[in-house]
Amino acid sequence: MERALVVVGSGGHAKVVIASAQAAGFAVTAVVDDDPARWGQHVLGVAISGPASPILEDPAALAVLAIGANRARRARADHARCQFATVVHPRAVVHPSVRIGAGSVVFAGAVIQPDTAIGGHAIVNTAASIDHDCVLGDFVHVAPGVRLAGSVVLGEGAMLGIGTVAIPGARVGAWSVVGAGAAILGELPANVVAIGTPARPRR
Repeated sequence: MERALVVVGSGGHAKVVIASAQAAGFAVTAVVDDDPARWGQHVLGVAISGPASPILEDPAALAVLAIGANRARRARADHARCQFATVVHPRAVVHPSVRIGAGSVVFAGAVIQPDTAIGGHAIVNTAASIDHDCVLGDFVHVAPGVRLAGSVVLGEGAMLGIGTVAIPGARVGAWSVVGAGAAILGELPANVVAIGTPARPRR
């Protein structure tokens, strides 16, 4: 039996969340957004309504945050009382030993290897590869095509751009952003923007 799910957010990221949720066996019954200009429109055939707060405040509701910006996603999750679903596309390869927190989404083509731990409300985007024993904090986002070797640690809210790679044991501090195509060869501190090969903080 399909589980009814409400998607919070109606942008481009929501399209992939909806598609993944439907493939995973959820019935996406509504999309909610706080922007009145979007109300009455549709995302993949699902009507957009709003605001989002009645769903987020309902302990009986099952929802997922389709918000790509990490801090915005955290702001929503911090005050929510609803239940959060974990959405894993059936064409992702996830070892049974992997632990994934509530509210996280794993898109098609992703590979997550043994004994990796992923926090809540994280995004493992299309065709990302996460090897053994990695630790991804809450609200992390690894973009399409990211490649993490074994034992990489990403702090809370870290964002890795498209095609970023990290060698074994690399670390990225909380709320840091790593630019597309960068190579993480060591440790990056918290709250920085890093680019290049090797990735170095720019501000």
